[in-house]
Amino acid sequence: MYVAEIWRYPVKSMAGEQLQSARLTAAGMDGDRLVQVRNAHGRTITSRTHPGLLGHRGTLDGQGNPLVDGLPWTDASVLETVRQIAGPGARLVRDDSLDRFDILPLLVATDGSIAAFGRDSRRLRPNIIVGGVSGMEEREWPGGELVIGDVVIAIQDLRARCIMTTFDPDSLVHDPNVLRDIVKRFDGKLALNCDVIRGGRIEVNQPVEIRRTAATEHACS
Repeated sequence: MYVAEIWRYPVKSMAGEQLQSARLTAAGMDGDRLVQVRNAHGRTITSRTHPGLLGHRGTLDGQGNPLVDGLPWTDASVLETVRQIAGPGARLVRDDSLDRFDILPLLVATDGSIAAFGRDSRRLRPNIIVGGVSGMEEREWPGGELVIGDVVIAIQDLRARCIMTTFDPDSLVHDPNVLRDIVKRFDGKLALNCDVIRGGRIEVNQPVEIRRTAATEHACS
């Protein structure tokens, strides 16, 4: 197995950027989901309710500062665009805490499950795609660990999917059958919620090892 793809989403609920390498810490991938959109009441807005956010792309500049469509996230025109989607009073807020993640700091998918899914992997918004995985083997991994060089990633459970998967990453066309299919064929769950136990740098094509604990071995027996 190997690291097939690495993805980062500097602005929560916007399209992200594909990387050749990244540094992982206990807070997930450096630069991931640093900026959020919040409404006038301070509540975080996501593409679950405002899918237009997916039509914009978050990246980092050379100094690690978040950009939206190539502009600084603090640019007035960025705020105007966000308010057209999220409504008057919406604002962009930087949050470096672990609270910025919906569940855990890292989402890992595999090429086997993506092939079974049969659609663009970007619908799943993974941070890491592990290649060389047979079929739906990832469903046997919760409770185990992924080892990538010096990095150790703990696998908690399968990710329950939401309406975000139903929007085409490019056209934003809504297809509710996508989520119905995930529920029907995959019990509503695809990809893996993960924590970083030991951080470090990972790179595309780097070997990946699955370390099964006693719990995972029992679950697969």
